[in-house]
Amino acid sequence: MGVNPYDNDTRGKGEQVREMFDNIAPTYDFMNRAMTMGIDKRWRRRLIKELTKRLDAQKPCKILDVATGTGDLAILIAKKIPHAQVTGIDLSEKMVDIGREKVTVEKLYDRITLGIGDCLALPFADNSFDAITVAFGVRNFERLNDGYAEMLRVLKPEGTMAVLELTIPTNILALPLYKVYTGQIIPRAGKMVSHDNAAYSYLPQSIEAMPQGPEMDNIIRDIGFANVSHIPLTFGSCTIYLGSKPKQRKNLQED
Repeated sequence: MGVNPYDNDTRGKGEQVREMFDNIAPTYDFMNRAMTMGIDKRWRRRLIKELTKRLDAQKPCKILDVATGTGDLAILIAKKIPHAQVTGIDLSEKMVDIGREKVTVEKLYDRITLGIGDCLALPFADNSFDAITVAFGVRNFERLNDGYAEMLRVLKPEGTMAVLELTIPTNILALPLYKVYTGQIIPRAGKMVSHDNAAYSYLPQSIEAMPQGPEMDNIIRDIGFANVSHIPLTFGSCTIYLGSKPKQRKNLQED
């Protein structure tokens, strides 16, 4: 998507993203709450609400949370969907370490497993999960299409993918405030709190560079997902993208 965390760095985006999140891990949760004024919690709850509409409430399920970070979404899924077993993966070991501590505090270690993993090479067999979630992670994928293709591969037929991502507001009144807030206030606050000069300047740049709304729908659909749709939240400053894996057709010899 053409935007990397660190200027004049010749490493791939994945390596840069790993270093950035390792650097900001200790302050990540605080900055998330502060930047969104706590609305990020509401966004996650809405994602789970939309996800549960597509799951069979009577059946146990396996859910993969990609780019799980410090585990906020994985923990909320386990609390809201009692029959779910949740696996979370992330590039950043320091983020995952914090997530594991939170899982232990919540006493959910029997239902949540967090580990290190790359979204472009998921360490799981085909058709492994009933649902896949990503919260605030797809804009950090080094190759967006390949990340979606991997998620489609490990998703079971008729399974659901639910993506939550920051987007540029579509409301004309909210847009000027968004530009000031993300372009000036957040980068300055991020430098003071996280001590990583690039991380919170990269944030608005990565949002702007990412496909939005119908354009993202088309990418998801072209990868092979069906029933693709998106739901704007909070004047369009965040968006839920939904898609499902088509039911596999029988081999011609069986027809």
